[in-house]
Amino acid sequence: MRPDTPADHVDHIAEAERLERTAGLYPEDAEHLLLQAAAHLELADARDRATTLYDSLLSPSASHPPENPTLIRALKAANLWEYGHEAEARAIIDGVRGTAPADAAPWVIVAEALEAHDELDQAHETFTQALTRLLPASPDAAAPAEPPYPTHPLLFGRHRVRRLLGAEHDGWDGLADRVHRTRASASGRAPVPLDELHDPKRVWALGSENPEDLRAEIARLQSELGSYREALSRPFPVAVLHWPSTELAELLTAYPSLSSEYPSHEAHLATIESSLRELSTSGTPNLGIVTGTVPSYEAFAASEGTSADDPSLLPQYATTLAARGRAEGWPPERGDGCWCGSGRVYGECHDSTP
Repeated sequence: MRPDTPADHVDHIAEAERLERTAGLYPEDAEHLLLQAAAHLELADARDRATTLYDSLLSPSASHPPENPTLIRALKAANLWEYGHEAEARAIIDGVRGTAPADAAPWVIVAEALEAHDELDQAHETFTQALTRLLPASPDAAAPAEPPYPTHPLLFGRHRVRRLLGAEHDGWDGLADRVHRTRASASGRAPVPLDELHDPKRVWALGSENPEDLRAEIARLQSELGSYREALSRPFPVAVLHWPSTELAELLTAYPSLSSEYPSHEAHLATIESSLRELSTSGTPNLGIVTGTVPSYEAFAASEGTSADDPSLLPQYATTLAARGRAEGWPPERGDGCWCGSGRVYGECHDSTP
């Protein structure tokens, strides 16, 4: 995991400490914030402090049980291996693989950790195990379904490792290449072939001690950088604030002056959908929805030194939640549940709003 803050010209220790303080103010977001803090500590080579943060999140005495303990264990293992705790890291990686998580992120982290330490056979086995677990269709199907976006790094990582191993292409390698070309085309750029990107000679050149090899590879990477800026950027969404019915009732009871913003819960939901549709029509990219809670909103108001009954605070609160990684992308994927929490699929709920 890498922090959202750019790596250049950042005091990673100071940023980690800032995130730890912020986590104390927003306990409901502590896991996300502390993982970002741990990533900064890793970049500062304060790996023992990063491990301490991972342990605090996994501790039975933690104030909140972790939302994704498998991800945290995977991050901890990758970090431990980097500063000499190989045996412990391997044991954790075996445990992560044994749980067969339904989330792609832990698989990516442990497989790439194995790859980084030249355990190519184990990395290949891990990537393959993950794809077998997460992709419902056979890779050899005549027309496999578009794989979910979180599985793309698994497909690309497996392709890369198989190139290093000198393995012949198989069905998943073909799927990885198709996904790579589709993503490039959607961005309006000519793709660099995946076989070229994962050419063992260029991968090894990055670890070469020959300055000429390094200069040639740096020049090639610089020429390709513009094509990958979109993939490397991680902007937070333009987000609209959503209040569940119980939270909205509590909010308006505590702050009646906000009733002018929310005449009813039904009107509130309709306004969210119509606002997002207008933004989408105008060409605004990366739209999302953030869900508010009254305690979180009150804590935000206190941190801003203003009253929670000020309507101008609401969009600032939404932006802050989005910046803290709390936004869900809009519109939902086809067949997914509606963002409003009704339990119905989006296409049968707010997607049908005229």
